[in-house]
Amino acid sequence: MKPHTILFLAVVIVPAMLTLTGCGRGQPPKPRAPVVATVNGCEIRADEFQQGFATSIYAGREDALQARREYLEALVNQKLIILDAQKKNMDKTPDFLSSVERFWAQSLLTVALGRKTIELHKSINVREDDARRIYENMVKDGVTTRPFEDVYPQIKWQAETERESQLLKEWMEGLRRTASVSVNENVLKALK
Repeated sequence: MKPHTILFLAVVIVPAMLTLTGCGRGQPPKPRAPVVATVNGCEIRADEFQQGFATSIYAGREDALQARREYLEALVNQKLIILDAQKKNMDKTPDFLSSVERFWAQSLLTVALGRKTIELHKSINVREDDARRIYENMVKDGVTTRPFEDVYPQIKWQAETERESQLLKEWMEGLRRTASVSVNENVLKALK
């Protein structure tokens, strides 16, 4: 990992993640949300608790209060492990920072592709006459004998998906055209 990447992770990403988990050392308390529990000075606020509880295995149980108590117990254990790891400076090791960097890159990639896909999907409009042409080819090729009205939703979805893939490919090609990319073939070949 490059030194500037480690510095970026250490100065920006890790403190941001610790703030989000509510265990940043010396962080000011979040306004408004009441404190459900405190673990070695690390506050578990109601908004953090509810957000996690809603998507946990504990949500939806009949005995809601008991389920909340069990979830809180698991959350307290999680905070204790995090605080112990911070005390041992595990959050500053190259392995940890490297895993944060991979997680950050994968998350950013997922968000960027998701937004681009939504943007492109909004621009796609499969006209009925285009769908009819596809349908006629399907009938001619013996793919279907069903009436157009029965297969129209499937044809429309397939045409939209194919167009979306094509637009994503064109977008990627545009990014590559405007980028400066160099490959060291000797190093690439030497890798095992």
